[in-house]
Amino acid sequence: MDRPTPLFTPVLMVGCLIIMVSFAVRASFGVFQIPIAEDFGWLRSEFSLAIAIQNLAWGIGQPIFGAIAEKIGDRKAIIIGAVIYAAGLVLSAGATTPTEMQAYEWLVGFGVAGTGFGVVLAVVGRASSDENRSMSLAIVTAAGSAGQIFGAPTAEYMLGLMSWQTVFLVFAGVVLALILSLPLMRAPVSAGKAELEESLGSILKKAFRDPSYTLIFLGFFSCGYQLAFVTAHFPAFVTEMCGPIMPGGVLHGIGITTTSALGAVSISLIGLANVAGTLLAGWAGKHYSKKYLLAGIYTARTIVAGAFILLPITPLSVILFSVAMGSLWLATVPLTSGLVAHIYGLRYMGTLYGIVFLSHQIGGFLGVWLGGRMYDIYGDYTMVWWIGVGVGAFSAIVHLPVRERPLQAAAA
Repeated sequence: MDRPTPLFTPVLMVGCLIIMVSFAVRASFGVFQIPIAEDFGWLRSEFSLAIAIQNLAWGIGQPIFGAIAEKIGDRKAIIIGAVIYAAGLVLSAGATTPTEMQAYEWLVGFGVAGTGFGVVLAVVGRASSDENRSMSLAIVTAAGSAGQIFGAPTAEYMLGLMSWQTVFLVFAGVVLALILSLPLMRAPVSAGKAELEESLGSILKKAFRDPSYTLIFLGFFSCGYQLAFVTAHFPAFVTEMCGPIMPGGVLHGIGITTTSALGAVSISLIGLANVAGTLLAGWAGKHYSKKYLLAGIYTARTIVAGAFILLPITPLSVILFSVAMGSLWLATVPLTSGLVAHIYGLRYMGTLYGIVFLSHQIGGFLGVWLGGRMYDIYGDYTMVWWIGVGVGAFSAIVHLPVRERPLQAAAA
């Protein structure tokens, strides 16, 4: 009798560690807005553009690192990514002009790509058994959320002890230290004979000609748009639009006395709810159709965001929105990556998912940039919020026609 394959393997645990650290550093960049602006007298938009560029570089670098991993090996790709990530942080610590900072964020973004979802999810997916793959991908995704939860507070604490430049240098050292864990990350090439014999160019041609791949690509755009917009602008939105926090209430009793504090806490609530939501999505992806789950998640996001903006914005509605949206936050990642692996196989999953993830990051760039631009034009976030609602509904619809069966089987 065959023994069941364990869920928690060294590959999964190292993958979680890499994603957690990579995302903790990346998610902390908003904390440096004020220290850097005060140090050089920059406009707030200057560093915001640097963060937006970092998101775009991450998206562009994802399929590149996926292809590198499939050509020379996963661990070598992660080493290259970690070195580029650390170099970007070191150079950013020495930046003295907005142009320099924005240029160096290209390196940081590429470094995040080399140590991020595209490479790590692919190696974890190959190392997982069929019955554990959906949950394994969800656990790694949740680890990224855990990094987001403690990354910003850690950076804030360190800024109380040292300069922002020194914090960047410490972060660079931590990223490089990830290389020490790579000997444990040995994953087999879990692919069938037909997949192994097929070239990257051949599978890319098949995917690009497949309408389902195009639909998955288009559907992931709204995820990036919504996540980046909320992360970058929701605290300010809450500060300006939320009703007052009543003295003597529950929030006041736990130290949340201003809407600005509530805005910051809302991001943490999103992160906490996301851990549970992502793990639930991983479990569901094993038992139910991934495309219908994705359509359901995007539908729920549309309803939650639309209801929030239509109803009076109060401290309670902010809390409820944060928990509801957080439970849907990164739940799309294990399902989308799992759907790509299911249809197109595991051999070139890193590259194929990386291309899909580029759509996510283009959406992220536009979410951050449009949020600031439309606020400057209209004086509020209403228009850009409704765009987010619209693209969420679009994503719910485009996943429905996806043919959720392996490409080889479909061809046969």
